[in-house]
Amino acid sequence: MIVGSILNPVNSSIIAVSLVPIGVALGAPPAQTAWLVSALYLATAIGQPVVGRLVDLYGPRRLFLIGGALVGVAGVLGLVAPNLPVLIVARVLLGFGTCAGYPAAMSLIRGESERTGRDRPAGVLTLLSITTQTVAVIGPTLGGLLIGLGGWRATIAVNLPLSAACLVLGGLYLPRGHQRPDGPVRLDLPGIGLFAATLVSLLLFLMNPNAAHWYLPVIALGAGAGFAVRELRTTDPFLDLRVLGGNLPLLLTYVRSLLAYVVSYAFLYGYTQWLEEGRGLSASRAGLLLLPVFLVGIGVAALTGRYRELRGKLLVGAAGQIAACALLFTLGGAGSVWLLVLVAVVLGLPQGLNSLALQNSVYHQADPERIGASSGLLRTFMYLGAMVASAATGGFFGPRADTAGLHSLAWFVLAVSGLFLAVTLFDRTLRPAAAK
Repeated sequence: MIVGSILNPVNSSIIAVSLVPIGVALGAPPAQTAWLVSALYLATAIGQPVVGRLVDLYGPRRLFLIGGALVGVAGVLGLVAPNLPVLIVARVLLGFGTCAGYPAAMSLIRGESERTGRDRPAGVLTLLSITTQTVAVIGPTLGGLLIGLGGWRATIAVNLPLSAACLVLGGLYLPRGHQRPDGPVRLDLPGIGLFAATLVSLLLFLMNPNAAHWYLPVIALGAGAGFAVRELRTTDPFLDLRVLGGNLPLLLTYVRSLLAYVVSYAFLYGYTQWLEEGRGLSASRAGLLLLPVFLVGIGVAALTGRYRELRGKLLVGAAGQIAACALLFTLGGAGSVWLLVLVAVVLGLPQGLNSLALQNSVYHQADPERIGASSGLLRTFMYLGAMVASAATGGFFGPRADTAGLHSLAWFVLAVSGLFLAVTLFDRTLRPAAAK
C-alpha cells in the first residue's frame, strides 16, 4: 500500500527541481516546461476517481498491478525522450499509472476493517499520510541529489525500481479475491467520458487563462451539465451525485482539499523555482532548503495521528498556512538563509496536519461501497488545487521567477489560506465526523 501510494507524490515533487535543468537541456522556456507538471495532474485528476471506481468494482489487486506496469513503461519512455513533447507523453502515462495506489490502499483498509469488525484505522492512515508527506517533501531534495549525480534523466529513472517493487509486492501480497457489488456490474462509460471532458477543458483553461480561450470554460460547463444529467438518470452512475449531494461533510472536505493544495503546491513549485532563479541557488541546495518541511510535517503527523479530532487540526493547519504565506513578503534576492529555513519550518505545520485530517475525513464520511471512488475524488480535488497553483505560478512569474513575482504569488495564496480558514471555522459537520 505504501509503495503504491508514493508513486504520485514522488513524481509530483521531484519534478520541482527538474524543471529548470530540463528547460536548459531541451531548450524550452518555463511556460513550456510547466506542461510537465500540468500533464501529470491532468491525467491523475481524471484517472483517480475512474480507477477508484474500478477498484470498487474489480478489486484492488488487478488495478494495482496494471498501474505499476504502466509506471514502468512511462519511466522507460521518459528515459529515452528526445524532446519535450515525448517527455510530456511519458508524464501523462505516468499520471494514469499512479492512479491505482491510493484508492487501492483505502479499499484494502476498509475491507480489512469490515473483515475483522475493528474500525480503528488511525495507525494505518497515519502511516500512509506520513509516508506520502515524506516523499512529497523529500522529493525536491532527492531530485536535487539525483540531478547532481546523473542529470535530470535520473529523476525519471527512479520509476523503474518503484514499478518493479509494485509488481513484485503486489503480486505476492495483495488479496486475489474481491466481493463485487450485488447485481450485474456496469461501467458508466458515458459518465466517465463527460467527467473527463469537463476536467480536461477546465484544466486546459487553468493552464493558460486568457480571453482567447473563452470556449474552454463554456465546454466545461456544457460537459459538466451533461455529466450531472447523466449521473442523476442512470441506475449505476460513475459518481452517485444523489448520495454525494446529500453528504455535506464530504463535499466540504473536497473543498478544503482544493484550497489546501493550492497553497501547498504554490510553495512546492513557485517557491522552489524562486529559490533557484530569484536567489540563484542550485537545484541541490534548493531541495535541501525544503527538508525542514519534511521534518516538521512528519513530526506533527506522527504526534497527532492517533487523535481523531479533525477541526482542531485543520484550524491549526490554516493558521500555519497564513503564517507561511505572510513570511514570503519578507524574502528578497539577498538575506539570511535562516529566514528561508524558517519559511520551511512554518510550512511543515500545515503540511503535516491538513493532509492527515483530510484523509481521515474521507475515510469516515464516504460510503463504504464507494471508498475507492471517493478517495480518488479527494485526490482529484488535490490535483485541481495543484493545477490552480501551477497556473498562478506561471501567471505571476512570467518568463522568470523573480522576487516581485513571488510577492504577487504570496498575496494570492494568502487569500486562499484565509478562505480555507473560513470554510473550516464555520463548518459544524466536522465534530460529528471526528466522533465516529
